[in-house]
Amino acid sequence: MKIFSFYKGRILPWYTFVSVIYLCCYTTRANPTLLKLPNQQQQITGTITDGVIPLAGVTIKVKGTTTSVVSDFDGKYAITANTTDILIFSYLGYKTLDISIGNRKIIDVKMLDNTTSLQEVTVNAGYYSVKNSERTGSIAKITSKDIEKQPVTNILATMQGRMAGVEIIQDGGTAGGAFQIKIRGQNSLRTDGNSPLYIIDGVPYSSETIGSTETSTITASQTSPLNSINPADIESIEVLKDADATAIYGSRGANGVVLITTKKGKAGKTTVTITASSGIGKVTKMLDLMNTTQYLEMRRQAFVNDGITVYPNSAYDINGAWDQNRYTDWQKELIGGTAQINNTQLGIAGGSSSTQYLLSGNYRTETTVFPGNFGYNKGAVHFSMNHVSDDKKFKLTFSGGYTSQKNNQPSTDLTGISRSLAPNAPALYDIDGNLNWENNTFENPLASLISKGVIKTNDLLANAVLSYEIIPGLEFKTNLGFTDLKNNEVRTMPSTMYNPAYGIGSSESILLTNTTLRQSWIIEPQLRWNRTFTNGKMDILIGATAQQQKNNRLYQMGYGFASNSLINDLSSANSVFTFTSDETVYRYQAFFGRINYNWQKRFIVNLTGRRDGSSRFGPGKQFAVFGAVGAAWLFSNEKFLKENNSILSFGKLRTSYGTTGNDQIGDYQFLNTYTSAGTPYQGTIGLNPVRLFNPDFGWEINKKFEAALETGFFQDRVFLTTAWYLNRSSNQLVGIPLPGTTGFSSVNANLDATVENTGIELTLRTLNIDHKNFDWTSNFNISASKNKLISFPGLEASTYANNYVIGSSLNITKVFHYTGLNTQTGIYEFEDVNGDGLITADKDRKTVADLTPQYFGGIQNQFRFKNLQLDFLFQFVKQKNYDYIANVPAGAFYNQTAAMTNSWQQSGDNTPYQQSTTGTNGEAVTSFYNYRSSDAAIVDGSYIRLKNISLSYDLPLKMDKNLKCRLFFQGQNLMTFTSYKGGDPEFKYAGYLPPLKMYTVGVQLTF
Repeated sequence: MKIFSFYKGRILPWYTFVSVIYLCCYTTRANPTLLKLPNQQQQITGTITDGVIPLAGVTIKVKGTTTSVVSDFDGKYAITANTTDILIFSYLGYKTLDISIGNRKIIDVKMLDNTTSLQEVTVNAGYYSVKNSERTGSIAKITSKDIEKQPVTNILATMQGRMAGVEIIQDGGTAGGAFQIKIRGQNSLRTDGNSPLYIIDGVPYSSETIGSTETSTITASQTSPLNSINPADIESIEVLKDADATAIYGSRGANGVVLITTKKGKAGKTTVTITASSGIGKVTKMLDLMNTTQYLEMRRQAFVNDGITVYPNSAYDINGAWDQNRYTDWQKELIGGTAQINNTQLGIAGGSSSTQYLLSGNYRTETTVFPGNFGYNKGAVHFSMNHVSDDKKFKLTFSGGYTSQKNNQPSTDLTGISRSLAPNAPALYDIDGNLNWENNTFENPLASLISKGVIKTNDLLANAVLSYEIIPGLEFKTNLGFTDLKNNEVRTMPSTMYNPAYGIGSSESILLTNTTLRQSWIIEPQLRWNRTFTNGKMDILIGATAQQQKNNRLYQMGYGFASNSLINDLSSANSVFTFTSDETVYRYQAFFGRINYNWQKRFIVNLTGRRDGSSRFGPGKQFAVFGAVGAAWLFSNEKFLKENNSILSFGKLRTSYGTTGNDQIGDYQFLNTYTSAGTPYQGTIGLNPVRLFNPDFGWEINKKFEAALETGFFQDRVFLTTAWYLNRSSNQLVGIPLPGTTGFSSVNANLDATVENTGIELTLRTLNIDHKNFDWTSNFNISASKNKLISFPGLEASTYANNYVIGSSLNITKVFHYTGLNTQTGIYEFEDVNGDGLITADKDRKTVADLTPQYFGGIQNQFRFKNLQLDFLFQFVKQKNYDYIANVPAGAFYNQTAAMTNSWQQSGDNTPYQQSTTGTNGEAVTSFYNYRSSDAAIVDGSYIRLKNISLSYDLPLKMDKNLKCRLFFQGQNLMTFTSYKGGDPEFKYAGYLPPLKMYTVGVQLTF
């Protein structure tokens, strides 16, 4: 049977008719609006996630109606709508999605981060939170999305190159090493008086170094307690910079505030996340040193220059005692190893709409690049719980963390040895596998590794915040915090580390121990009232702080043991000496307040104040008042800009001025203090005075001013922030020199000296491409700052005369001015400033070299293509740095850089380096050390570094929708572009291990 249809009187075959029907159906399926179906209501269900975990609280609304629902804690929703309706999915921090329903009854949604919603992002300002669009202060922020992409152990490493105005330098490449941080420059003349305040979940965390340089690891600084903070547990880090943001912290915020917020549980079904990674670490850059041929030629020329025809018996490298055809790359041998890094993180999170929880654990191991069995182990546990009552009046937040670290490192850094050892030095081991002493001609560098330093640190931090809404708009809150840190350092120096030929036995072995105990607590009751009026809203906060920190230190040495096997037992020592045994208590109390008024979302005024009391000052000087005012004008909300404006989406002009203080002077500095004389006299141990009484010194004062412009264009796809600041710190706390007849070199007092920091900061974020399958976002920041000593009465007559110059930076050095090489004598020459015919430090070292970076910053790019994501950060610094110059002149029993082969040999030679000398030419030796202290030793240390790269891929697992798998590669310090020849340009300590470049690969499972 055939089916026919009629078209203009013509009979069409049945398959033509069917084809037309099929085409219509296909078209309407692709675009349902083409087919006007009757409104058929049906229930739409689905699950909403962020691609990994369900999202609770997402609003689902039927477009054009008042019908809406909210997703539950499993991310599920159900809503009734017509087939022709459009559903709108919205959630703070995520892109709003419009999805047509059509014939679907199940619509699962993956929400994507809204990288353009900067106005709505909430930032932590410490005692309060504020929308980014409404803040009046200067606050920089990074989140866990930036932190978790970096294979580092110290939180300061995660901030490098990502925040304008925040300068961070790594102190070394040894695991567990410290970092230096400066927020908008150096305010205090004291190097230990420039640390910011660290707040972890509302609890102040002391950043003062722990332990001693005698017992600490081989890093260029002492142990940093910040290593106890596990970066994987951090949700966000905010840095408060200007007076408006920091004044509410009073004296503690003089150098800026670093707010660390740990991760919290989220409403939704229980999720388990396991992250495991493994990687390697290598030294970023080796020096180009002389090989054996170059080295021996330098040595021979030095003997010729010094007129020595017979090589002395001690010149083993050149007199035939050592093989003159042997070559060893000692950098490769001693610091060229590969550090193995393993990290495992486990997290469990979930909860209902009223109670959420999170429990996580982390374990990390890291070996070293040195030969031997050394390593760093770190384990951490973190827990948090949030609860809100059914009536939403009572809220409880609790978080706690415990970290245990063990850092086993050699007591001697082999970096300096690897750069100085003669390239023809003997093998490290003899044919029997024992340490080689080459007939007592060779000090084997591996012998120093027998002396070990072990640091064990256990750290507990707990915080609870309880709040209750008394009446609508009035809330009472109490913040409670407690920290407990135990740090134990042990350094052993057994007799086996010396050449057996010396005959040193265990009776001369040494044990050094240092124990630091630090406990602190804080209580902060607060009352907050806020109310919305017809034309604006007001927010008032008042509170008080009571805080105490107690430190106990015990530094001892044991000497002489019956056996080296007993060296770790102090009670087995023949003699025990106690160098330090003390307890210090720091007490702090304050009252603070904040008044914020927002008028029509156009004009905002923010007033903060704090009255501080510190036990570090004497009676009558213990209290001081600090405060600030901040103001902002959101000119983009003005009517003349809101209408017919498709370019400017956001505009804000803000400014602030205020004062903060500084009490980072240490405890009991105003009191007469004594220490044990150590040696008994007639059976009694006496006391030695170490500090004079001075009750009159008080707070340093830091005055801060800032003006900034924030603008967003094209729906904030381009967001630019420009800020200018001026900070002045006065009433400096320093040691005032005293005559020697007093028995003291100085007394702590306030000096009428003023330090000024000015600078410009620029931050630019652009959303270059925003597509369903492809995103590209860029972040750029740059800071140009200038530090200057404005005044210092009596500077020329003080002991600081060689350290500072009025009108110059605090970060200067006075050096000789190098005028060139005398081609006739082959000796370096320098400017004779006073014309007396002599080159002396006090008379002629007058040239000022400024080592303050001219500018620094970073540029970050984030790419996402479907399930593939690539992030990388370039850090850049424009600066001067010390060139690497060996500790002794060229020609001595000490290797040199390969460039030193181009040195003077005979009259008329015009070379960059002077004649070599064995050390007997006094004029050449003196000129060499003057050269090291001249402007010739200061070179361009600028660099651009690929600081971090992260590549991740989310596997599309279709077998189980609840299982997510992410593969990732991460790298740190990967490439450096620089003209600097002295090693790592970031690192300023030539004798210590520079930062490592790291490569890690890993997998993350979520189910």
